[in-house]
Amino acid sequence: MLDLIILSIHFFICFLISVVIWCGSKDMVLHSSSKETVEMEPDGLVLVGKEDDIKKSQRITAKVNGREVVVFYHEGNFHAMDSRCYHEGGPLHLGEIEDIDGQPCIICPWHKYKITLETGEGLYQGINPLEPSPTPRWQSKGVKQRIHKVTVNNGNVYVSPPDLSVSFDSDYFADKYKNSGDLAMKR
Repeated sequence: MLDLIILSIHFFICFLISVVIWCGSKDMVLHSSSKETVEMEPDGLVLVGKEDDIKKSQRITAKVNGREVVVFYHEGNFHAMDSRCYHEGGPLHLGEIEDIDGQPCIICPWHKYKITLETGEGLYQGINPLEPSPTPRWQSKGVKQRIHKVTVNNGNVYVSPPDLSVSFDSDYFADKYKNSGDLAMKR
């Protein structure tokens, strides 16, 4: 019975934290800016911003073919991915970037899922119970988050539209939030 009470309190606290994050992001800019209008280049690339602006803010959100994408600038590299976490649609633009097992990862602010910036792999710590002294090791869940190719040209940053012939877990939430203004990232 005590376990059930503790578990209930845990879920309630997690819910409250999610509400605070969701409500707080309406009025706060956490080194993030949003870009409503985008320009399509002849080769299909979508202009998402100026290189210097993104370097300064460290991240921006943009619409690429109606899809919300977050572009990160981290340790000299640009990375772009669907803006909503593959797990439950958490706003990745509010997440922190951490080095996990030698890979830069975005940490989803809702449930702390770890996603590599380079490949979109979901990472978790697992143990092999057959080992005499099981040690937690970082393991891959496979590619879960759609990654978008970033191109920098003449001080402008472009993102390639997604290749929808291949599906990823994050596609569900990208579609869910695609055209819903009240559910969009600007909460």
